[in-house]
Amino acid sequence: MAFYCIGDEDTVRGLRLAGVEGRTACTPSEAMDSFAWATARQDCELLIITGEVAAQLGAVLEAFRMDPQAPLVVEIPGPGGPMEVAGGLHSLVRSAVGLSLERVP
Repeated sequence: MAFYCIGDEDTVRGLRLAGVEGRTACTPSEAMDSFAWATARQDCELLIITGEVAAQLGAVLEAFRMDPQAPLVVEIPGPGGPMEVAGGLHSLVRSAVGLSLERVP
């Protein structure tokens, strides 16, 4: 099972530490290009995107989610995201990906 991420630089970098390949997207054009890249991959089963990217994709993302053959899309908040996440980003990554991003001394 392959996971892919589209989001801001910090989110993509953090998920890369957990072994999740990703691309950054700061503009609607970059979001569409990155979305096309991730969804064209045959091994993509889970697509993690930030709320900001989801907003940039709009109706394209909603139509994609309606396809029963499409990979699962999990929307997470970016660093400036509007939702409060209990436990912070580490907890969110752990629940979305199943890996812990703990620092090792």
